Order: sequence, then structure tokens, then C-alpha cells
Amino acid sequence: MSLLRTACTLTLLLAASAALAAPAAGAAAPAGTASRPGEPEVRRVVLEDDAVRIEELRVRGQVQRITVTPKTAGTRPYEIVPADASRDASQTRGLAGQRVWNLFSF
Repeated sequence: MSLLRTACTLTLLLAASAALAAPAAGAAAPAGTASRPGEPEVRRVVLEDDAVRIEELRVRGQVQRITVTPKTAGTRPYEIVPADASRDASQTRGLAGQRVWNLFSF
């Protein structure tokens, strides 16, 4: 059941990230954001429910990192490799969409 809930949450995250696409170049910056010329827009999105916490990092509107932290005891957090937006998705056979675990941290 928790795997199904995680899959549903990830689907929700991907749908939300598509809805939060970067604004058009001519659009004004939202109030409260300090954008300096030459600095990339960095956005952190956190979705959380009873079973899992999902953190997404976007730079210039492109997903850079998705971290999933299950709340069940003894389960380690993992990352989902985002697809590279500069490549054709139909030609890619890489790790996009796959789960990866960090073995070592320093």
C-alpha cells in the first residue's frame, strides 16, 4: 500500500512541477523575490503526507534534484534522477526516472 501511495505522490509531484513551469521571459518577477541580473532563479518545492516527504530543487525552471524521504522506520531516503531537458526523451536510455541511493556521505 505504501508503494502505491508513493507512486501516487510522485505522480502528483510531476504534475505539480509541470504546472509550476518557469514564467515567460517577459513576465514580471513575483512580489517578494529578489532577482539579480545574471543570477538563476532557484525554487525549492516540498510535498509531504503521512507516508513520504518529497523535495524538489529547480534551477531556471529545470528540475535538478528530487529527493524522496519515506517516513517508515528503517527506510532510507533516495533520489529520483530527473530527465535531461536538453535531450529527446524518446532517444534516451539513461537513468531518467530511476531511483538511486547514496551509499556514502562525507
